[in-house]
Amino acid sequence: MKNLILFLLILLPVSGFTQDASSLLKDMDQIIFGPKDKQGKIRITLVNKSGNEKVREATMLQKGTDRRLYRYTQPESQAGIATLSLPEGVMWLYMPAFGKPKKISLLAKSQAFTGTDFSYEDMATTPYATRYVPTLLDDINGDYKLLLTPISDKPQYSKIFVTLERTYHYPLLMEYFDKGGRKYKEATYKYEKIGAYWNASEVVMTNLKKQHKTIIDLMDIKFDQGLADELFLVENLKPKEK
Repeated sequence: MKNLILFLLILLPVSGFTQDASSLLKDMDQIIFGPKDKQGKIRITLVNKSGNEKVREATMLQKGTDRRLYRYTQPESQAGIATLSLPEGVMWLYMPAFGKPKKISLLAKSQAFTGTDFSYEDMATTPYATRYVPTLLDDINGDYKLLLTPISDKPQYSKIFVTLERTYHYPLLMEYFDKGGRKYKEATYKYEKIGAYWNASEVVMTNLKKQHKTIIDLMDIKFDQGLADELFLVENLKPKEK
């Protein structure tokens, strides 16, 4: 009997940690995908290892947890390029040179998102809780740290470490590891409160191997504007002829 009680006592903390980890990850997903819809402008700055910069501008529309549209507006060489994320991880890319939208294959999702340090998978709209199993590791300077392990073998990452702000549970840092277990990317986040929602005002993704980083600044953000479903149709990726 004593051995049985001891065994149960050993199991209890593990069960509690698992529940805490799941709740924390769901809280993070709620912050990222909580608004009914979201729209704004984006400035994308590419910085190479010499410190040279290239700046792009785009518009962003997002509805719910599974629809997001990016469309480049500047510079002229990038204007018109658009990506559309849809339910069940489906993604489409429109480039003026193609003349029509192209569906992004599963293998291509690990490739760079339009030349940035983000991959197409990074830009997906699928909640993390549906793709990863979380484990609560420890407190980092008062914040939480989770280990995310992929549920399937489809994601490009073998694991992700996430540091969450302790009170509101938005991400502060994500560390990405390749299939060989090597850390090769990390993303840092700055959040601000806009009305009822927390918003990532700046995200910096650094490719440690290439010594290259991409800075995304989100501006003029508006929530719950009643965006129409028709804005997220594949046929609308190609601009209408005037």
